[in-house]
Amino acid sequence: MGIKLVSIGFGNIVAANRLVAIVSPESAPIRRIIREGRERGMLIDVTFGRRTRAVMIADSGHVILTSVQPETVAQRVRLAQAQDPEADERS
Repeated sequence: MGIKLVSIGFGNIVAANRLVAIVSPESAPIRRIIREGRERGMLIDVTFGRRTRAVMIADSGHVILTSVQPETVAQRVRLAQAQDPEADERS
């Protein structure tokens, strides 16, 4: 029942169960979410100056930017959840 951690690039990790959404940064609504996260002090940028490829929204309201593709992050989350056979029973 432990916390499942997912790599989001450059040695950074997040708790898979805290992620609400993993999206691409191109749309105007997502750019607005990024701007509002920055204004509220809830933006976490782990791109290390590289292009933002995925935006993750946490249940705490934090907005996390990473240079890893959204599909890659989603695959890692699915893999982390699949390694916990009791996850479906608890939901």
